[in-house]
Amino acid sequence: MSQQHSAAPAMTPTVAKRRDWWRDAVIYQVYPRSFADSNGDGMGDLEGVRTRLPYLRDLGVDAVWLSPFYASPQADAGYDVADYRAVDPMFGNLLDADALIRDAKELSLRIIVDLVPNHSSDQHEWFRRAVAEGPGSPLRERYHFRPGKGENGELPPNDWESIFGGPAWTRVPDGEWYLHLFAPEQPDFNWEHPAVGDEFRSILRFWLDMGVDGFRIDVAHGLVKAEGLPDLGSHDQVKLLGNDVMPFFDQEGVHEIYRQWRLVLDEYAGERIFVAEAWTPTIERTAHYVRPDELHQAFNFQYLSTHWDAEEMREVIDRTLDAMRPVGAPATWVLSNHDVTRHATRFANPPGLGTQIRLAGDRELGLRRARAATLLMLALPGSAYVYQGEELGLPDVVDLPDEVRQDPAYFRGAGQDGFRDGCRVPIPWTRTGSSYGFGDGGSWLPQPDGWGELSVEAQTGDPASTLELYRAALAVRREQPDLGAGTSVEWLRAPEGVLAFRRGEFVCVANTTGESVAMPAYGRVLVASGEIVEVDDEAKVPADTTVWWTTAVTA
Repeated sequence: MSQQHSAAPAMTPTVAKRRDWWRDAVIYQVYPRSFADSNGDGMGDLEGVRTRLPYLRDLGVDAVWLSPFYASPQADAGYDVADYRAVDPMFGNLLDADALIRDAKELSLRIIVDLVPNHSSDQHEWFRRAVAEGPGSPLRERYHFRPGKGENGELPPNDWESIFGGPAWTRVPDGEWYLHLFAPEQPDFNWEHPAVGDEFRSILRFWLDMGVDGFRIDVAHGLVKAEGLPDLGSHDQVKLLGNDVMPFFDQEGVHEIYRQWRLVLDEYAGERIFVAEAWTPTIERTAHYVRPDELHQAFNFQYLSTHWDAEEMREVIDRTLDAMRPVGAPATWVLSNHDVTRHATRFANPPGLGTQIRLAGDRELGLRRARAATLLMLALPGSAYVYQGEELGLPDVVDLPDEVRQDPAYFRGAGQDGFRDGCRVPIPWTRTGSSYGFGDGGSWLPQPDGWGELSVEAQTGDPASTLELYRAALAVRREQPDLGAGTSVEWLRAPEGVLAFRRGEFVCVANTTGESVAMPAYGRVLVASGEIVEVDDEAKVPADTTVWWTTAVTA
């Protein structure tokens, strides 16, 4: 029998200083409110993140992406920003942010912060003054204020619907309406107004001067709206997202904004980067965001949305690599984030339920597939994203009481399913304690019984654990010259339901079927997500298992 994991090589302090680091980086997403609580108030904070940075270094990631921690009323978990240059008191203050950035650099970790340019909070100074000053106020031109339709302006200006359900317009007391593609507390900026661009270039410089290494751009596809804000002409518009052309998404004008931003970023040394959250109808459209004079990476939502199916995944892998190659950008790969059901739960359920699922499914099956899917993802050319807790094999918490939920989409009802809270439950660090090591004062969302058995403490040192699988795979990924950056894979002949490819002297085989399959023993096993049996020149790869080999001959 092969061993599941190989020993991790010693970490070096210079790994984050290599050129073009972002082309093959493994970037770990921290959702600050659910990562670590330093002061016992039940809410994660920046100091908590700072104390856990050594864990992330030892895990083997290259960079840490922090979800928003700015001053905010928290109508949408911080994606409603009231002040882009301040830290919300629940997370700490600017000194805490500075300490986190400095400590990360000492550990050779890069810091990427979230930027939310599509909309602000309705408590942002600009918006509050715009409402107070009334129709005709110059500040209203920085948002999308319009008179309504109907005899007395009682109808919204157009038929656009909020991503969170219901109309995308809210009426203020003086009779005008304002646009919000998300919650009413998140009014959209008008990027046709020069003050908006000026402000965000200033915000970029503020955080670059603080020492951050890049920005993840929220709703990067949404900043520019079609001229005249035309009706869409259909209802249930949320089902069209990422599948069709929308007058408020993926407009050509966004690209000039990012060209201007790139000029700002290039003023700073150290290879700072932009990462786009851009939902587009095709991966070919996504590639427009990462042309050489625009952004560096864009999330691959087409891959995130694939099922545990070999044919489907191969098609998306090929299309992704083909789309990114002409623009010279790296492909990105991601399986989970703060907005979708964790893949350990998603893969435990039948296809067709989408990325928001409220079923526990077969947890053992889901975990086995999740482990295999992770090894497949980490073997692909380009950069990979890891969402906090997936390295522990955490499932979604699907049975949260309705009264504790905070996802605004849940309360609006008619848009997204609204069950994002399930992937945001604070992660467990220890076997025991009031919040399994998250903090001394409980957790803002209740953790399930038995969460401690999935904790960092419980899994550390257990060679069969998911945590040790991640540690081993990330170590091998750094060590193997044929892994990481690249633009292509060489597909190998394999049975139906099996993906097999070569990258130089590296071979990956992923069996997505429910049965063991016989494959050639390509060489020395580097990592496997389950136990494989090798006899002579043949390897038995179990159901829902991925194996890494090297064909290199060792001395």
